[in-house]
Amino acid sequence: MIVAHYEHRLPADYDLGLIRSRAQERGPLWHAKPELYFKGFLLRESGRFGATTSSYSSLYLWQHDEAFRDFLVNGGYKIVVDMFGRARIETRVALDARKGRSLKARFAYRQDIAIPPDADLETTIRGEIERNADLSARAGIVAAVIGLDAEKWVFTRVLLSENECTHAGACYQILHLAQPLLDRLPYAT
Repeated sequence: MIVAHYEHRLPADYDLGLIRSRAQERGPLWHAKPELYFKGFLLRESGRFGATTSSYSSLYLWQHDEAFRDFLVNGGYKIVVDMFGRARIETRVALDARKGRSLKARFAYRQDIAIPPDADLETTIRGEIERNADLSARAGIVAAVIGLDAEKWVFTRVLLSENECTHAGACYQILHLAQPLLDRLPYAT
């Protein structure tokens, strides 16, 4: 599995209604996307939920790296580039992804955690996977994912939640969540 996230900072006077409309128009096009667990159309709005600037972003959990490649090669990302320019796409290998018991994702949280240079990698990675499994079982969680950037040795924790800003990390409003394969993720135990 591959986690992919990109973000476009918006001018202070940008009409956020345009972003909301775009998410509602484009979101349903992703509902039957093969090899995609979910795609979140995300908004950070200046002055809300800890955001100091406004930004529009997309967060994906792809089933296979080939599906992410096809998104780039077959014009999926070109639509974004044509509208907002080419953003840096942060990708992570998903070490664990689980479905929670809640159904309505209203917020996404992203937290990056550096792995200390002297940490035992196997133990640290196992600990993050266990933490993710435990987190996915909590009330209000729709999905929990732990990704790894093995170049910088950073974990990326991603939560989709119905709860308003109760978790650590950057908080995003979910404008639309396409979830073609979300039900195929294992449930928390």
